[in-house]
Amino acid sequence: MDQVGFPELRMGSLEVRLAESAAEIDWAQALRYRVFYNEMTAVPTPEMAARHRDFDVYDTECDHLLVLDHARADGSGALNPDCVVGTYRLIRRPAAARVGRFYSSDEYDIGALERFPGEVLELGRSCVDAGYRTRGSMQLLWRGIAAYVFQHDIALMFGCASLPGTDVRALAQPLSYLHHNHLAPPELRPTALPERHVSMDLMPRGEVDAKRALVELPPLIKGYLRLGGFVGDGAVIDSQFNTTDVCIVVKTDLVTDKYYRHYERSSGRDAPAA
Repeated sequence: MDQVGFPELRMGSLEVRLAESAAEIDWAQALRYRVFYNEMTAVPTPEMAARHRDFDVYDTECDHLLVLDHARADGSGALNPDCVVGTYRLIRRPAAARVGRFYSSDEYDIGALERFPGEVLELGRSCVDAGYRTRGSMQLLWRGIAAYVFQHDIALMFGCASLPGTDVRALAQPLSYLHHNHLAPPELRPTALPERHVSMDLMPRGEVDAKRALVELPPLIKGYLRLGGFVGDGAVIDSQFNTTDVCIVVKTDLVTDKYYRHYERSSGRDAPAA
């Protein structure tokens, strides 16, 4: 939650920055609960349902990126839970070590990613309030991720991304498209754990309608693909969240390059070394 070196990123009344207190993390957990459990009908644990919060052991160890709408602040300008309108959870090696593993390791063998020589970052628990799912809000959130990647010299990002529903037959087009066109190279390829592995090779390459598949892919996954992202081998059914998960891997060259150019334009001076 160290803000040192993190730039001020604003767009109108919106600001993106890291959570600065336990209270702000609690606000992010409240937003996650509303989106995942109220809107997307995930199944909460009894404790989550009682508290109306989505939480786990990683939340106290990692960084939380927040999109805050200052227009929702009270008359004195003080922030409140309603001000958090977007969030992303950011887990680096030290945080994973404190917990004992990365979150994705519950679904995937990520040994190849853990052995990667550079700094790595696991992304997860991404959500945006229904009233803020606009291009501008998402761009601001991605600028925050780019700034974090730049600040910590992250070389590789990864994490589980979800397609809605658990009927893989209904998801045959997008899953097959990902498998045939965006499979990670062997040296960076996570593999779904044997007991959870669901084949993504559901249709022959020649039968996949790429345009239809891209329409059916969630915007977040398409965003990763635009950054040159790959997918791991195999999907995983997440019954709690009513989703089918794929593991995304993104080398951050494009992310830092775009941020570098933005920093130079906005500051009018040379960007700092990554």
